[in-house]
Amino acid sequence: MELPSPSVRADSLISALEQYGQGDYIGESISQLEHCLQAAHQAQKSGAGDELVIAALLHDIGQIIPLNSTNEVRMNLRGSTENVGRVGHEAIGAAYLQSLGFSQKVCKLVNSHVAAKRYLTAVDRSYYDSLSSASKRSLAFQGGPFQGIEFQEFEQDPLREAMVSLRLWDDAAKLEGVESTTPRARTYLDMITAHLSQGQTS
Repeated sequence: MELPSPSVRADSLISALEQYGQGDYIGESISQLEHCLQAAHQAQKSGAGDELVIAALLHDIGQIIPLNSTNEVRMNLRGSTENVGRVGHEAIGAAYLQSLGFSQKVCKLVNSHVAAKRYLTAVDRSYYDSLSSASKRSLAFQGGPFQGIEFQEFEQDPLREAMVSLRLWDDAAKLEGVESTTPRARTYLDMITAHLSQGQTS
């Protein structure tokens, strides 16, 4: 089945982000959409390339897109049940983006942001201490800090630096009241269209 044009795919994706990203960002005080926009803006301000900016914008798309079975994890915390997210959302997001024609690099970066958290908690105790309470809680469901072969494979990955950068932008993208200074989703429409126009060559 032939895919729609790059511009149609890009527009549909941005529309989905705007429509379905209005819910609460799990355990945080901002919406999922605002979280993604802040992460992308940080990537841009850091001088990141287009693929890394796109990955920052779409890193949580696997939490946002509707699924028939959301497969969310809920945990008991002091007598209450708390939602800590969709199981495997990073892989769900990467597979979804791959089906739309995003590059292998973008898909790998999206698929890496949980792994990068597990890596950083293994190498830096202060990083763990800096995580929000919601992020600390979800870590347990994500496998905890890397050990052994998982740690070694991440350490040796050619994209390690980019994956770590994406994770740090993800962690910092939780600020309240910055909507007026954070570019909106459609700011990235032309960038995404151009990327999809290049095909999966990266």
